[in-house]
This record gives sequence, C-alpha cells and structure tokens, in this order.
Amino acid sequence: MTTKQEAGVKSFEGKIAVITGGGSGMGRELALQLVAMGCDVAMCDVFPEGMAETKRICLSQARQGTRVATFQADVSIEDQVLAFAGAVKRDLDTDHIHFLFNNAGIGGGGGFVDGDRAEWEKTFGVCWYGVYYCTRAFLPLLRKADQAHIVNTSSVNGFWASLGPDRPHTAYCAAKFAVKGFTEALITDLSLNAPHIKCSVVMPGHIGTDIPTNSRKILKGSETAIDIPAARKRLAAQGVDAAALSDDQIRARVLELEKRFREGAPTTAAEAATIILDGVQAERWRILVGKDAEFLDNRVRAAPEDAYSPEFHKAFREGGGWRL
Repeated sequence: MTTKQEAGVKSFEGKIAVITGGGSGMGRELALQLVAMGCDVAMCDVFPEGMAETKRICLSQARQGTRVATFQADVSIEDQVLAFAGAVKRDLDTDHIHFLFNNAGIGGGGGFVDGDRAEWEKTFGVCWYGVYYCTRAFLPLLRKADQAHIVNTSSVNGFWASLGPDRPHTAYCAAKFAVKGFTEALITDLSLNAPHIKCSVVMPGHIGTDIPTNSRKILKGSETAIDIPAARKRLAAQGVDAAALSDDQIRARVLELEKRFREGAPTTAAEAATIILDGVQAERWRILVGKDAEFLDNRVRAAPEDAYSPEFHKAFREGGGWRL
C-alpha cells in the first residue's frame, strides 16, 4: 500500500461534513476549522450541552450562509445513528454528504479478566460499533456525492495495545485495532465498489481533551462518579501507598490527573484537527497525530516483538512519552 490514493476531495468549501463526537475535543475543533473553510457541518454527540456550545462558536466564526446542524445520539446504538442520518438529510436538505468523520470515542473499559463487563462492552461499542454503524448509515449519502471521504479515528492504541505495564486496557485497544483494520480493508473495498470515496485512518497519540471526564460520565453516569477501589489499585500498581490515602484524596488525585491529561498534552485538540484535515487534503490514508504517535509507530515497526517489554516502555518514557 502506498500512502497516497488517487485524486480525492481537494477543498472543503461548499461541501457537507458529518462529525460524530462534535461536542468537545477534536470533534469540536474539526467542526470549527471546517466551517471556517466554508463547509456545512452536521454533528452528533451524546451530550447536547457541549454540542450547543460547539454550534454557538461555529456560527460566530462561520462564513455567511454556512449551516451547522446538531443531533443528540449515542453512536453505540444503531437506531440512534440511523435517526441521525435521517436528521442530516432533513436538516441540511440533502441527499448526499462529502465527509464522514467517525471521531466519537471514550476511554476506559478496564481489563477483560477482572473488569466490569458492561463498561468493557460500552467502550468497545462506542469506539468500534460507532464507526461501523455510522459508516453503514451514511454510506448511501457518501455514494451520492461526486467525491467523498471517510475519516475513521483509531489511536496509537490501534497498533500498540498498551497504556503501560501497570494498567489493562483491552476494550479500548481492541476497538481501535478494529477501526484500523476496517479502514485499511475499506481501501480495496471502496476502490472496487465506490472508487469516488476515499478513506483515512487517524491515529492520535496523547491529545489534550476531556475524554477521561466524558468517559466517566458515560460509563459511570456522572461526571463526579469515581471508582475509588479501581483508582486505588492503579495507584498501588504505580508504587503509590494508596492505602494511606483517604477516599477524598484518591478523588483529588484522579481529578488532578485528568487536568494534567488535558492541559499537559503534547498536542492540543486544535492542532490535532489541523493535522487530520491536512492529511485528508493530502489524500493520505494513514494519519499519525503527534510526535508521540510518530515515535511509537517507528519503534513498534522496528521491533514488534519488543513492543510490550519493560525496555520498550522505558525507551518511550525517556524519548518524551507519556508521563501521566
């Protein structure tokens, strides 16, 4: 496979883009940058308040006449995705779209061996089935465009299944591997059956978003709900004397880590969105986002058998990897 496909969409102006997870993070930044380039946007999110804010900012910055539509939907539920597709046709009065950004995702899910099954399956459902359901639902609209592009967000955890040696991460990693494999397989499928549609797989590293907080809201039902026993276990695995900490101290540590995740990231959500859109315009099917993603990609490709060894993790930390 080469890193360049045949000629695709060169401009976003006058086009229609659908974005999942548009209420915050990279989804919001994709929407902002697209409307600034004259692209109509339809977005969904499970949290309507975030979407309303994204829409407000978009309309305050958009070119005159640019349309922005919102729809509340959980992408892990197919009926809601199908309703979203119907709303896009109705609200934008269109029988086609040019871009589908399958961006929605949550973290968490924990371990397969002793984790909570419902949380595992919800994480897998949002991160994988959300991509599958949305691609199914919007494919008829993509096929009716003169040119179109599907952009699926995987992760560095789509080629490196780890957050480190002290934390199981099977649900998210399994889902992101599925997204990567699906997108790569689509290259041939589309070239044979719908050659005017291109596709890209996006693999971000650590991006400064609110995904830890949003994930907890989805998995636990509340922004303030923190699994204290699980947090104690993670801290203990990192060498912290968690038994000496009160529940309130554990909560404070978790919230501080989430703040550091957002504010201390090597790549901002806005920077990530720019890299993604530049990659789409350059017709690249494989888009790495962040220096950490590039580092991991190079190391895993160079020595895949060593990718989960202590030496690999040490080299990643020393090479500027995650320190959270």
